[in-house]
Amino acid sequence: MTDPHVPESRWRTVAAAALVGGGLLLAGFVALRGLRGGGPAAGTDVSQVAFRDAAGNRRTLADFKGKVVLVDVWATWCPPCRKSLPEVAELQKAGGESYVVLPISVDQKGWGAVTPFLSQNPHLGLTAYVPDGASGLDPFGEIRGIPTTFIIDREGRVAKTWAGYGEGMAKRALEEALKGR
Repeated sequence: MTDPHVPESRWRTVAAAALVGGGLLLAGFVALRGLRGGGPAAGTDVSQVAFRDAAGNRRTLADFKGKVVLVDVWATWCPPCRKSLPEVAELQKAGGESYVVLPISVDQKGWGAVTPFLSQNPHLGLTAYVPDGASGLDPFGEIRGIPTTFIIDREGRVAKTWAGYGEGMAKRALEEALKGR
């Protein structure tokens, strides 16, 4: 029902603004849900997650038993992933005896996409990995979005996981896990 004193074009503008606003609210809700959850339940053993380095060497999360591990699942074409990579690289460089950071790219072309990306972004100083075949990341279960971050405890179990990028989230989660000796 329209007011005869208000031009029809004004009603259309108001209706369009309401639709856009509602869509933005829905998108925000979905993004927040994505940041909170997804992936395997805390305590799930994921030590058999398998990946390869640039030289082709196969590794599993079991190789890092005794250390806290941050796994960042990302892709070169993903804008939120690209936004998160400087933080991931900084954490990776700071790692040492107590923790390790493993950025694992899920690009379909594998090293064919990752190598040129890293060459074009040398400022990152990132050491990346790719899954060991189609089933390399299966212990993580379904990964519904990227980036997805997993914090793995010293025994190879999931301590925390979330999808999406929030500035400082990875650092805070890593610090929490390190305190939980």
